Amino acid sequence: MALKKSQKSLKRWTKQKWRTPSGKKSSETGEVYAPAATIKKLKSTSAGRKKLTAANKKKRAATRRGKQHAKHGLHKGKKR
Repeated sequence: MALKKSQKSLKRWTKQKWRTPSGKKSSETGEVYAPAATIKKLKSTSAGRKKLTAANKKKRAATRRGKQHAKHGLHKGKKR
């Protein structure tokens, strides 16, 4: 039986290595979780580092407001 599109997406998503930029727990640092490849790509450029810093700032602000999820912008363009 072939997998549906949503099932393929979930399978691909679970195979990715997700982490924070520092490698520590998000609950300790307030950083965003993203695929390791995305973090590596962002850290390699000045503009990417600024984007990552802004995303972490938004994540920390949302956490202070008691929100579990933050609209930080790292996943823009992705279907959610």
